[in-house]
Amino acid sequence: MRLKAGLAAVLLLVLVGCQSGEPPSSGQSSAQQPTLTAAPGANVNLDVEVLAQGLDTPWALDLAPDGRLFLTERPGRIRIVRGGTLDPEPWLTLEVAEVGEGGLLGLALDPEFGRNGFVYVAHTYRGADGNLHNRLLRLREEPETGRGTIDRVLFDGAPGATLHDGGRVRFGPDGRLYWTLGDAEDPQRAQEVSSLNGKILRLNPDGSVPEDNPFAGSPVYSYGHRNPQGLAWHPETSQLYATEHGPQANDEVNLIEPGRNYGWPLVRGEATREGTVPPILSSGPSDTWAPSGAAFATRGPWAGSLLFAGLRSETLFRVVLDPRDPSRVLRLERHLEGRYGRLRDVVEGPDGSFYLLTSNLDGRGTPRPEGDLLLRVTVTQTVLFEEAR
Repeated sequence: MRLKAGLAAVLLLVLVGCQSGEPPSSGQSSAQQPTLTAAPGANVNLDVEVLAQGLDTPWALDLAPDGRLFLTERPGRIRIVRGGTLDPEPWLTLEVAEVGEGGLLGLALDPEFGRNGFVYVAHTYRGADGNLHNRLLRLREEPETGRGTIDRVLFDGAPGATLHDGGRVRFGPDGRLYWTLGDAEDPQRAQEVSSLNGKILRLNPDGSVPEDNPFAGSPVYSYGHRNPQGLAWHPETSQLYATEHGPQANDEVNLIEPGRNYGWPLVRGEATREGTVPPILSSGPSDTWAPSGAAFATRGPWAGSLLFAGLRSETLFRVVLDPRDPSRVLRLERHLEGRYGRLRDVVEGPDGSFYLLTSNLDGRGTPRPEGDLLLRVTVTQTVLFEEAR
């Protein structure tokens, strides 16, 4: 029986390896590689804990050095979860325009938050001209009260719209602040370097433009984006990856290089055109991810993998990259599919667990009695095959 069990395990491992979806080494460009879809890995287990419920359309979250979780709710509230409990009162409430996909969106804590108390947020508002705009704010935590206040406006007047406001805010390993802006329903803006829309912007923490940006005097870092909503840096190479909503499916994961053109609206999905950069992974024309927040796993069974939250797909995606080629995808896995509804953001905690936000109250999901949730996901390795006895 022991010999038979060992042979069976070897056979199953061979079958798994043959079906891994690893693309052939044929010298194809990344845009020509097939989209890889696989079932969840059989050798991991995901334990999910509800940390907070009753949230109203949360959009982004970040962790403070003292263990607190900061998160935004699109109606304009910044909430705090400490010790697994949601504070009853908001840390700060901002006046925003919660219209369509707009409202209070991205949030990032300063890398020196423990010293300066700075928090950065992006939000949509309606200007005196009656039009929608997006701005980037720096907030500050008051030591005496533990509450937030507006420190300064870093960037203002970026055109907004009911749809395609982007909104992700993240600090890169270079200490610069990155902010995604969608095309604001005007696709041609994405190809105009002079426009802020359809771009990933890169700023100093004080709102000024870094001297080493690819376009002199401009905050534009990359262009040709439709609606980018996720940013994550590889923990070893510091290369930037971004998730992006495509039209009629054709969602994308892009490897971002400064000054490059990612094609929208000239191309979509895996299509190629001279002068544009194709995605390293696309959902293709027949599948919709609606990808949002992204993060890299730095420890545990998924170390080195890119994770991103899916809205319409209601899925946590895991992208396994070739460690020798950052543009080559070896495997795509789907986890938690349909269990918690629409997923908006994912971040890694200091212990290797992941925090997820649901977005079922955004007008596109199915509202649940408990409202939107903050989830804590722990990934553990399990035994793939048990020896027969």
